[in-house]
Amino acid sequence: MLGAAVGPGVAREFRVADTQVEDYPTVQAVNHMGRLIEEQTGGRHRLRVFHSRQLGEEQDTIEQTRVGAIDLNRTNVAPIGAIVPAANVLALPFLFRSTAHLHTVLDGPIGDEILASFEPYGFIGLTFYDSGARSIYTRNREVRSLADLKGLRIRVQQSDLMVAMIKALGATPVQLPYGQVETGLTTGLIDGAENNWPSYVTTGHYKVAPYYTLTEQTMSPEVLVMSLRAWQSLSDEDKATFRSAARASNRIMREQWNALEERSRQQARAAGTTIIATYDRAPFVEAMSGVYAGVMANPLLRRLVERIRESE
Repeated sequence: MLGAAVGPGVAREFRVADTQVEDYPTVQAVNHMGRLIEEQTGGRHRLRVFHSRQLGEEQDTIEQTRVGAIDLNRTNVAPIGAIVPAANVLALPFLFRSTAHLHTVLDGPIGDEILASFEPYGFIGLTFYDSGARSIYTRNREVRSLADLKGLRIRVQQSDLMVAMIKALGATPVQLPYGQVETGLTTGLIDGAENNWPSYVTTGHYKVAPYYTLTEQTMSPEVLVMSLRAWQSLSDEDKATFRSAARASNRIMREQWNALEERSRQQARAAGTTIIATYDRAPFVEAMSGVYAGVMANPLLRRLVERIRESE
């Protein structure tokens, strides 16, 4: 029963939320983590993964995880950044120079510190997953400049930071749950959206928004969190098992992600997607000065940004 007290070491099934489909790399990674946990606890603990938004959109599941109604949750750092300030830094536009730079940050002391910063807000940060680079795609016209974005209604995640980013680029941000984007594109409620290659393809967005500009404005990773309430139900030994299994699932996820990203890119290209790779990127980057101003006004977050930029 929800809310019942559970002592450390007591066997139980943990509910996991993920908005992605069953064969998506994040879902498969959490399933892998579950198998490791089941093996290492002799079957005492197991994970039950609710994929495909069965437990709700990200914004809904984040709050449910915070209060303990959901035990674990895979979410992007952008929406959870509204609660955990350090997570928002990872969603800043044009912060990471490359995937290698991102991995250096996430796999090192900075990544560990950010994961640790979740606890005061009711979560335990377990590991990061890749989410690729997010780019802008549109229904009716190519985007090669800021002028091309002017007046377009672009879907963004439910995140104040993402709203500010799209406004800074001159477009009109529209906050829509992930599951409503295809309908929004089809009906003309929105003119475009921004996401990574796999999300663009697996959702069918490429069929109705055939212009994909390689803006790669963010590389905001996914994060796997556990509710503090569920965490406190574990013994110290089981906590160590959950942490090590989560880290192991990270490696599985990256392998699957790289393969899916390439397949998705090829599928979009074969379907006739117009990929805009040549354009003047500098104005896009320069437009973000106002977005950074608010973050950099906080000394702790400013230092975090500086450390990330200094990382090799």
